[in-house]
Amino acid sequence: MSGPRTAVVFDVDETLVDLRPAVTGALAAVLEEMRRWTPAAAGVSLADLESDWGAMFGALSAAPVQEIRRAALARSLARAGLDDHLDEFAALFFARRFALTRPFPDAVPALAALRPRHLLGLATNGNSRAERCGLARKFSFELYAHENGLPKKPEPEFYAAVVAAAGLPPERIVYVGDSPEHDVLAAQRAGLRAVWLNRAGLPRPSGLAPDAEVSTLAELPELLARR
Repeated sequence: MSGPRTAVVFDVDETLVDLRPAVTGALAAVLEEMRRWTPAAAGVSLADLESDWGAMFGALSAAPVQEIRRAALARSLARAGLDDHLDEFAALFFARRFALTRPFPDAVPALAALRPRHLLGLATNGNSRAERCGLARKFSFELYAHENGLPKKPEPEFYAAVVAAAGLPPERIVYVGDSPEHDVLAAQRAGLRAVWLNRAGLPRPSGLAPDAEVSTLAELPELLARR
């Protein structure tokens, strides 16, 4: 992009970080420990634990992600009468989740290629902190929902904070993420440019018009150099 410096700001989970294997591995560790604690957990499945997350995410979508996860674990533990041991199982879940969390293979090389020409930022709803996910010291600024009163995407205040942190006009900021609603539509409503990362090659939802669409972060440096 010509003209003044551009900021490129990234979503984290499923954009920079391959979250699904980490969460699945952490839930598997929780389930294994539940079965060690009580025979009543024999009838509990990994699918049950995953559905508990879905149920609580739907009910508590505006809450901090860590609170939603604790509520989901509480629901899972209740299936086996382990309601009183939430703290122990939550500690196990988060230890395994972060130990298993890795960036996608294209993330770090793309950030390195972008850094000489662009201001890089991170702004996320989740609790995947950069230093715990193999992304320490990669960004000029990091914003996490529910820190310092920051609401979650798609609230306009979230993107106002991105603009303030970047110190640039909204049109000089490119937001990159995997969620059509949170990362594309909401960013565009706030005046930012938006790049939809569509790793799975999904059909573009009706009404979605990202400024660009990529299937891998490796496409970003050349894409942004052309604009």
